[in-house]
Amino acid sequence: MRWFNKLLVTLSLLTVIGFSLGGVLVAFAYPQLPSLDVLTDYRPKVPLRVYTSDGALIGEFGEERRQVVKINQVPDVMKQAILAAEDDRFYQHSGVDVFGFARAAAANLVSGGKKQGASTITMQVARNFFLSSEKTVTRKLYEVLLALKIEKNLTKDQILELYINQIYLGQRSYGFASAAQIYYGKSLDQLTPAEAAMLAGLPKAPSAYNPVVNPKRAKIRQQYVLRRMHDLNYLSDAQYEAALSEPLNVKRHANEFAVHADYVAEMARQMTNELFPQDIYTRGLTVITTLKKADQEAGYKAMRNAVLAYDKRHGFRGAEGFVDLSKLKNEDDDVDDLLSNYPDSDLLKPAVILSLDPQKIRLAVRGGDPMILTGDQIKVAQSMMGEKAPANKRLRPGAVVRVIKDDKGVWQISQLPEVQAGFVSMSPKDGAVYALVGGFDYTLNKYNHITQAWRQPGSSFKPFIYSAALEKGFTPASIVEDSPITIGSAETGSTAWTPKNYDGKYEGPMRLRTALAKSKNMVSIRILQASGVKYAQEYVARFGFDPEKHPPYLTMALGAGSVTPWQMARAYTVFANGGYLVNPYIVQEIRDEKGTVLAQAQPVIAGDTAPRVIEARNAFVMDSMLRDVTIYGTAAKASAQLKRTDLAGKTGTTNEHVDAWFCGYQLTVAGCAWMGFDQPRNLGNGETGGQAALPIWIGAMETALQGVPQGTQSAPEDVVAVDVASTRRGGTAKEYFFKSNVPSNIEPEPADSGSKPVD
Repeated sequence: MRWFNKLLVTLSLLTVIGFSLGGVLVAFAYPQLPSLDVLTDYRPKVPLRVYTSDGALIGEFGEERRQVVKINQVPDVMKQAILAAEDDRFYQHSGVDVFGFARAAAANLVSGGKKQGASTITMQVARNFFLSSEKTVTRKLYEVLLALKIEKNLTKDQILELYINQIYLGQRSYGFASAAQIYYGKSLDQLTPAEAAMLAGLPKAPSAYNPVVNPKRAKIRQQYVLRRMHDLNYLSDAQYEAALSEPLNVKRHANEFAVHADYVAEMARQMTNELFPQDIYTRGLTVITTLKKADQEAGYKAMRNAVLAYDKRHGFRGAEGFVDLSKLKNEDDDVDDLLSNYPDSDLLKPAVILSLDPQKIRLAVRGGDPMILTGDQIKVAQSMMGEKAPANKRLRPGAVVRVIKDDKGVWQISQLPEVQAGFVSMSPKDGAVYALVGGFDYTLNKYNHITQAWRQPGSSFKPFIYSAALEKGFTPASIVEDSPITIGSAETGSTAWTPKNYDGKYEGPMRLRTALAKSKNMVSIRILQASGVKYAQEYVARFGFDPEKHPPYLTMALGAGSVTPWQMARAYTVFANGGYLVNPYIVQEIRDEKGTVLAQAQPVIAGDTAPRVIEARNAFVMDSMLRDVTIYGTAAKASAQLKRTDLAGKTGTTNEHVDAWFCGYQLTVAGCAWMGFDQPRNLGNGETGGQAALPIWIGAMETALQGVPQGTQSAPEDVVAVDVASTRRGGTAKEYFFKSNVPSNIEPEPADSGSKPVD
């Protein structure tokens, strides 16, 4: 027993010496601790945020994605999950939890190694704000001393608030409010207990427990946090069981926001950077755009649906790529790694084929269990399943394809489209942009086709030629020949030109109104020829076009110049608002971190500050003619599907089907839809503006015009309405003329051939 007594004495002496040295160290170290100003005057790095006009977040830009919240904005379930995961005695201890140290030491002793830590939330705040991540005794001592100092100067709620806003949680998210948005697309007050538990489990190891990268490990960690919440009586038995059975449901696709508006967010970022280049990614600037959330989402979905429909019409192209299945030790664990180079494209998911035969394909998507597709689910892909398919595209085990759920929730084989499309809509009154979709997928192609793509407008440019012709004495009732024409080399400046109508058919003499509705090329060329190409080139500048991009040749009648969809939408607002040129704008205002307005748009208003560029009479007559295009002309599907008679616009199909357009409006909103390939090539026979682009416009306007009453322009005083014979309408119909240009004898309209309008 003597050796035991000596051991006790030795241990006692060492303890006394340890406490004495610790006391001395504390006495010297405590006064040297850093000031807590960084905590008491907390100024975190807050990213630039971009919102729709009705408050939906569409983009964040900054190294640290953080959304600062006050402690009273954090729901109890989130607080409880954090305490259960990290420090359940937070409100009882004084910064250092002696009982927690003892519990961790005992657990580590039993397990034979370091398995549990004993850092409190206060100690983590000290470490995150003041210390490095090195693991030394000295750093740990400073951590303890700082925790004690923090507890002495701040309240518990203040400390927890700092922790909730500062902690890193993966995916470049800092703080729980940001993480809730990034992982779930929700605010904190919308989280379920299961979602709160998943987030609360991240601070321990954000990369290891990231539910996007490691869903299975994240689920195990989430279950631990839920069990702790249940043990601490934060969750009832029923709540606990319900939370355990709830799927993770984290957001896996590239877009992390409630609204698909990446192109607009980038436009707003560039504009803000030009105005305020200093610290725009850390000072918490807020950009309010002119977008309407519902309009933007409708435009996005309509564009995606139209592109996928086009792509399906033109056949399956085979495997997107191939991966090495020999690396697949366990299908459940390793499929995610195999597909790491194939990002989601919203609802289009990459999938690897595990096995296949002519009747079925067995495949797996990222984060999901293997599934079998048969019958109609794989019908589109069967042409690429046989030996006749090209080897580099043939479907076989290891091939990567895309799958998407149909309207009934059934998986179907699909593919990433090669074709691109875009849509933009804006207010005819002041140019505020309501929706802008610059391409199929911003993650895959950041080129903004709305503002950057210079394309030929085709027949969608004809209304501006017709507007010029009205000023040269033509009327909607003017009879013009629809018959073949050859333009000599002297007039073209090169070789002779023999243009054609789209369908190769000619109907002889017809009224201008009918010719526009049916998009007759020969009539457009003849009225341009009569009006004068130089005059027309100068005239189109009134609508915001650059005359230099529309050379003064007769090909201008068929839209052979260069425009952007942005320009086209703006130009059509002139007809919609009675003759005024507005300036499209995307940013409404920019605010600093305190909400002070730093910059604000000053739009010109139609009928007030906007310049008048065409006479009201011209706009009115053109509006009446363009409405006929959507009622019985090349865009008749618009009025039929939307069940409205107040829509106006024009389809456009360029030579060789390279570009497809529809630009149009209702009095409250103008929009333009386009489809084509980045490297211009034929879209395919039958892929006209009415077939490829018009469905985008209809889908977008179905939402934009919901609840909007029908309305048409009132006739100006210098416009006269005359009843004229109409074979198309089987009797008489109102025709409009400038009061100064009413024909003394209106020629009867030739019999309508009844041909279907095509463009």
